[in-house]
Amino acid sequence: MNFEKIVELAGTKEDLFSHTCQTIPKEKLHLPGPDFTDRIFSQSNRNIQTLRSLESIYKSGRLSGTGYLSILPVDQGVEHSAGASFCTNPMYFDPENIVKLAIEGGCNAVASTIGALGIVARKYAHKIPFIVKLNHNELLSYPNKYDQIPFGSVQEAWNLGAVAIGATIYFGSAESSRQIVAVSQAFEQAHQLGMATVLWCYLRNEHFVQDDVDYHTAADLTGQANYLGVSIQADIIKQKLPENNGGYKALCKYGANYGKYKEEMYSKLTTIHPIDLCRYQVLNCYLGRAGLINSGGPSTGMQDLSAAVRTAVINKRAGGMGMIAGRKAFQKPFEEGIQLINAIQDVYLEKQVDIA
Repeated sequence: MNFEKIVELAGTKEDLFSHTCQTIPKEKLHLPGPDFTDRIFSQSNRNIQTLRSLESIYKSGRLSGTGYLSILPVDQGVEHSAGASFCTNPMYFDPENIVKLAIEGGCNAVASTIGALGIVARKYAHKIPFIVKLNHNELLSYPNKYDQIPFGSVQEAWNLGAVAIGATIYFGSAESSRQIVAVSQAFEQAHQLGMATVLWCYLRNEHFVQDDVDYHTAADLTGQANYLGVSIQADIIKQKLPENNGGYKALCKYGANYGKYKEEMYSKLTTIHPIDLCRYQVLNCYLGRAGLINSGGPSTGMQDLSAAVRTAVINKRAGGMGMIAGRKAFQKPFEEGIQLINAIQDVYLEKQVDIA
C-alpha cells in the first residue's frame, strides 16, 4: 500500500499528515528504530535473556528490524465470551488458526491466553514469538463483574516457550490496588526468567463518564495510567487511542477532590489535535523509552480498514511503537484479516509517514 492509498484511507480532515507537534518536539523523544534494544534497554536493569526476548519480538514479521510492532491479540474468548467473539468466524475457536493468522499476517508476535497458546506451543512457539496474557476479566459470574484475575502463572508461560507475558490493570477501579501489586510481582518474576512484559493500561470506573462524555480514553487519564504502567517496569504499554482530554477537570467539576492536575498539562504538554493527544501518552511512557502500542478497537464493519490505518498514522506520527489489532482482523474472513494487518504494517514501513 503506497502513501497515496494511506492518505486516502486515513483521511485529511484532521491534518494528520502535515501536522507538526509544537508541544513536545520529536527531538525530545526516544523513537523506535533498529537499535532500540541497544539504545534503551541495554542501559536498563533488564537481564541478558530479557534483551534477547525483546529482540526476538522486534526482529520478527514484516516489521522486523524497524523498531515498530504489529501484534495480534486474541484473548476475547475469555474477555468478551467465545461465542460472541467467534460467531462471525468459528474457525478461531481453534487456537491454531489464531497463530496461523499472526504468522500469515507477518506479525511480530501473537498474544493470547495461556490455554490457547499452550495447546499449540510445541508446534509454533519457535515459529513466532508468544506473548501469554496471564490475567483476564471473565463474564460468566452473575451479575457480571469487572476484575482482572490470574488464569495462569509466569512459570507456566515460561515453560510453554513464551518470550513475554501480558497483563491488564483496570486503573481507577476499586480493584486496581490489588491488581497493581499482583502484576508488578508477575513482571518482576518474568524479568528474572528473561521474558519481556506488556501491560494493557486500561481505565475502568463508572464515574469516568461525566455529562455524557466518556473519559476512559481521555489523554490526561490514560497518560497517567501509562506512567503507572512504566513505573512497574512494563517494557511495552498497550493503550487505547485518546479521543478527548480533560478527565481530571471533568471529575472535579462538581466539587469532587480527584487526582492532581495543572492547566499547563493541557496548554503546554498537548493540544486537542489527535497526534498531540497521543504524544501525551508517549510522553508518559518515559518519553518513549517504553514503547506505546495503541489498540485497534472493536470491529464495526466496512470502516475497519480506514479506522485501523488512521490509528496507525496517529500512533506513528506521535512517536508510538505500533499497533495491537485483534477484532478488526479475526472477525473477518482469513484473507481479509491478513490484508487489514498488512495495511497497518504498511503505515510503519512507509517513510513518508514521518514523526510529527
